[in-house]
Formats: sequence, C-alpha cells, structure tokens
Amino acid sequence: MRIIGIDPGYAIVGFGILEYSGIDFKVVEYGAITTSPDMDFSERLKTIYNDLSFVLKRYGPHSMAIEKLYFNTNQKTGIDVAQARGVIMLSAALNDISVFEYTPLQVKQSVVGYGKADKVQVMEMTRRILGLEKIPKPDDTADALAVAICHGHCAHSVSGTEFKKMYRRTNLR
Repeated sequence: MRIIGIDPGYAIVGFGILEYSGIDFKVVEYGAITTSPDMDFSERLKTIYNDLSFVLKRYGPHSMAIEKLYFNTNQKTGIDVAQARGVIMLSAALNDISVFEYTPLQVKQSVVGYGKADKVQVMEMTRRILGLEKIPKPDDTADALAVAICHGHCAHSVSGTEFKKMYRRTNLR
C-alpha cells in the first residue's frame, strides 16, 4: 500500500510518501510545498493545489493520511490552515484517493508509543522507523512522514476485511 502523509499548512505543506507492506516501510519521496507570504492568499491555495496534484499524479498513493486540525489561540491562522486543508483534501478527492484523518495524539501514540511525546521524540522515532540518516527538514516533512507511519500502523491493526470495508466507505460518492 502506498501512503501519502500530509502535515497541512498554508506556508508549508509537508508531505511524505511511504510504501507499506506488513510491518515494513519504504520511503518513496518526501518534501514540502511552500508558498510565500507575499502572495495573495488565493494564489497560495492555488499553488498548494497544483503542486500537490502533481505529487499525487506522479507517485500514485492509494491513501492520504492527514493530521486533524486543532485550533490554538490564533483563530485567524486556524481558519487559514483549514482552508489550505480543504484544498489538500479536494486534491485527494479529485484524484480518487481515500483520506484518513489522525489527531496529533494518535500520531504520537502510533510512532513513539506515548501520546504525550514531544516533537523531538516523534521526529527521532520517525527517522529510526524509516532508517533515515537524518531527520528530514523542514519539520513539517518529518511530521508528514509520522502521519503516514501512523496510517500504516492503523491500517495494519484492523483486519484485512475491516480495512477493505473502511477503504470502500471512504471512496463512496
């Protein structure tokens, strides 16, 4: 199964593509889509959509794992991230890719085994699980890889029949 993990944002969208089989992960590609603060916000969303659509077409993931949005104290930033997240999910839908959402707690639990792990612990375990020499930069990329790992673990933890039902449900129109 090929998974794309996404750490949503509007300045930086981290992505990581993994091939997952059984309990093994193989890194296919990772990186970040960036937009400039000098751009109109609608142009930033357009850039995210176009660049992500290119990545999805090039690497053909079967599923997208994306971090659920949580609002912090800055609601304006939260709303802008939500808009970028909508564009990201639209890109997946238009490419017939199933989307699965995970909370930061779920990602930390899945990658580190502890839901209150700090960012450094998550990035280091991501590096170890994937057998990388260095933690990928920017941090958003490492976060996206962690989300993809979480999805691999969650998809593996349910039985094949249950996962196929979940997968089919997300593809219903």
